[in-house]
Amino acid sequence: MRRELLEERKQTVYGLICDEFYVPMKAKEMAILMNVPKAQRHELQEVLDALVAEGKIEVSSKGKYTKGTSPNLTGVFTAHARGFGFVTIEGETEDVFIPESSTNGAIQDDVVQIALVPSSGKRREGKVVKIVEHGLKTVVGTFEKSKNFGFVRPDNPRINMDIFVPAERSKGAVTGHKVVVELTSYGGSGKKPEGKVIEILGHENDPGTDIMSIVKGYDMPVEFPEKVLNQAERVGKDVSEADMAGRMDLRDWQMVTIDGEDAKDLDDAVSLTEVENGWKLGVHIADVTNYVQEKSALDREALKRGTSVYLADRVIPMLPHKLSNGICSLNAGENRLALSCIMTVDKKGEIVDHVIAETVIRVDQRMSYTSVAKILEAQDEQERQKYEKLVPMFEQMAEVSGLLRERRKKRGAIDFDFPETKMILDEQGRPVELKPYERNVATKMIEDFMLAANETVAEEYFWREIPFLYRTHEAPEEDKVKKLSTFINNFGYHIHMGNEIRPKEIQKLLEKVEGTPQEALISRLALRSMKQARYTPENAGHFGLAAQYYTHFTSPIRRYPDLQIHRIIKENLRGRLSDDRMAHYEKILQEVATQSSEMERRAEEAERETVKLKKVEYMQDRIGEEFEGVISGITKWGAYVELPNTIEGLVHVVNMKDDHYEYREEQYELVGEHFRNVYKLGQRVRVRVLGADRLQRTIDFEFCEENE
Repeated sequence: MRRELLEERKQTVYGLICDEFYVPMKAKEMAILMNVPKAQRHELQEVLDALVAEGKIEVSSKGKYTKGTSPNLTGVFTAHARGFGFVTIEGETEDVFIPESSTNGAIQDDVVQIALVPSSGKRREGKVVKIVEHGLKTVVGTFEKSKNFGFVRPDNPRINMDIFVPAERSKGAVTGHKVVVELTSYGGSGKKPEGKVIEILGHENDPGTDIMSIVKGYDMPVEFPEKVLNQAERVGKDVSEADMAGRMDLRDWQMVTIDGEDAKDLDDAVSLTEVENGWKLGVHIADVTNYVQEKSALDREALKRGTSVYLADRVIPMLPHKLSNGICSLNAGENRLALSCIMTVDKKGEIVDHVIAETVIRVDQRMSYTSVAKILEAQDEQERQKYEKLVPMFEQMAEVSGLLRERRKKRGAIDFDFPETKMILDEQGRPVELKPYERNVATKMIEDFMLAANETVAEEYFWREIPFLYRTHEAPEEDKVKKLSTFINNFGYHIHMGNEIRPKEIQKLLEKVEGTPQEALISRLALRSMKQARYTPENAGHFGLAAQYYTHFTSPIRRYPDLQIHRIIKENLRGRLSDDRMAHYEKILQEVATQSSEMERRAEEAERETVKLKKVEYMQDRIGEEFEGVISGITKWGAYVELPNTIEGLVHVVNMKDDHYEYREEQYELVGEHFRNVYKLGQRVRVRVLGADRLQRTIDFEFCEENE
């Protein structure tokens, strides 16, 4: 009876608001207009709330009700440590901002229904009207024990509430233990969420516990199921004569692998021979699909993981070590099965012909980037003598690499050269040295050859009109490029924008800022204006590489998309790509693309968190020490300073005690009000370490007196 009455009242109120003579009004004004007694006004409010929840009407920030302009939207809630959040709606590029007062109890990863509300700013704003499903099932955090209960402080700052744990559900955890807690209640109305401890990872001071907390926080599988390990054991046998039958035999080709010194999964080898008017460049990739059959336990586990994850003190591999470090690793002197892309490169660096084939190879030498750089850059006599037979090939490889890179540059490929952090850890997992990874002639050479193979394979299979997976990087959104353009105008730079932005324009900008004080900031902002690359079954080109066709072909040991396209290529080479098989791939590729893209993002986030954590840990042991650095960013709250070892910290304005500093937005400077001391981008400064927060992953500096 009550439900029928509510529906009847909703229709009456909705009819009033939809009337052409209706003027937006508050609930109190509406009650007077409708002659609703004061005692029953709470019922009118209930009706209005129900209509807002259904998206039929909207309420402004001033409390005035109008007809709804959009239906309710459903998406995933991402919380912010300060209380507000954003909702990501599938298929839409722009998130919806949710103010703290409108979250309606939603927490990180909840699937929520929202109603859009009028916004004073440019971005869309909404309020959560319903929590459809809780996405967060487990939380990783630090346990704190009280007399007869405990609580967990989450590691993830987006989960800004403690989780209550009854004593009988604590699994014996003590204060300082890192734990995984399963949520049993999500709280609400001032009540904390509740949970039970399902795993104790170790004490927060134990070696490796910090990284394992990140691994568990991202819900990454660590151990392989027994069935998967057993299957890897069965298939990981030596290459037999039967395995090699029908393959192109390249075992007498001069061939090397070039990797980092500590690499164990060697999935690509390269060869180069001089031919008339050019070279024959071979990129030979481990034939992982020979051992990982579709729909097998190994295959299902690899798809679930999507990618190998490289953390500071460990690797979480996509495939068991029996395969990744064994039969699928192109170890020198061993017969190995491969899928080869053999390209003919002319003297201008153009790929004029190619062959993709199933091959059997035997690598002559396992080389390191350092060793090849010594041969080519340092002209190290000892190293050149040691690898005397290979030196002529390396010198020609450097020439071909330069031609390929120059050709890419001419078409507008963008090279964001941000130094990655190389970490040296002690046996306890503590960082003893941090430094930037060096890109040398050898790393660039392998990069150039892998890019060439990826483009060549993508182009062939695009024109074959066969179901395939591509690595897609779409052009940036116009408004983001406009924001970047407005920003760089302050420094006298300009981006030419016609009907659409071209990669060449971004490339020109990066060349102009190279070596300037603004280089670090503008390069970062240019990168942030880009879209994220992802996997798709449709070829939309790669904006960053200025490539019409691009895929990932070269790393099937550590990336599932590469494994997937190897399977398609092999079926095509063997003439087995029937209509049924084509239909099968049409059906599964979108799901594979989505899963692979999501797992890649998860891995990148975990890797970033690990690096940030180790940087903080490194600085915790150096509080009070002084370092030389460069100002890499200026904001109204302070100056960011980057050290030569890639660590970045903030000098907050509250710690700039020699003067009161004002932020000049146009010049991106901080200027002292009384003594006119100026801090600007690119300025070399000396800083002292004030603090390092492991939970927030932040580092605080202060300027030393000699800067002032």
